Amino acid sequence: MPHIDFVPGLPGIRGPMAFSPETARPLNELVNVLLRSNANHPDSTLSAGERELIGTFVSARNDCFFCQTIHGAVASHHLGDTDWSLVQSVKQDYANAAISDKLKALLAVAGSVQQGGKHVTAEQIEKARSEGATDRDIHDTVLIAAAFCMFNRYVDGLDTWAPDSSDLYRYRAQKVAEYGYTHEDHYMPPA
Repeated sequence: MPHIDFVPGLPGIRGPMAFSPETARPLNELVNVLLRSNANHPDSTLSAGERELIGTFVSARNDCFFCQTIHGAVASHHLGDTDWSLVQSVKQDYANAAISDKLKALLAVAGSVQQGGKHVTAEQIEKARSEGATDRDIHDTVLIAAAFCMFNRYVDGLDTWAPDSSDLYRYRAQKVAEYGYTHEDHYMPPA
């Protein structure tokens, strides 16, 4: 049961965002820039699916069920991972997952950020660069990881509700891919 009163039935971060729309706007803008807009930045080589995978990975490390599941569903949607096996392999053992060496190097950076920013090493950054990561990719990876630590703590710190049905997350993933994170009317499928 959530620690404060939210609109009933709004899962995960949706409850706190409906409770505080003045903070929801900038948070949604940030996640849209990090996960969607910057995928089209001329200096970025990370796709929207890879960006979502970074958020999923960090959320899994933070044990945030809602965030790892919704962002895993969005990553799966973007990456054509219909059975979610790629996302699961990244969460369980990214070093042996079927992803690029560049993304593996960036996930190592993201994992260090999740532990604390000072855990990122010059060697990790050099490895990411040697695998083809741009400065924009490194910047965005660090900021995605840091932002997801905040989002995970926001969701879990208020003890929000998270549905179990994978169909709901798949539905939401399709809507997020279509409309982004600022379109609030598309969480639940029509009755």
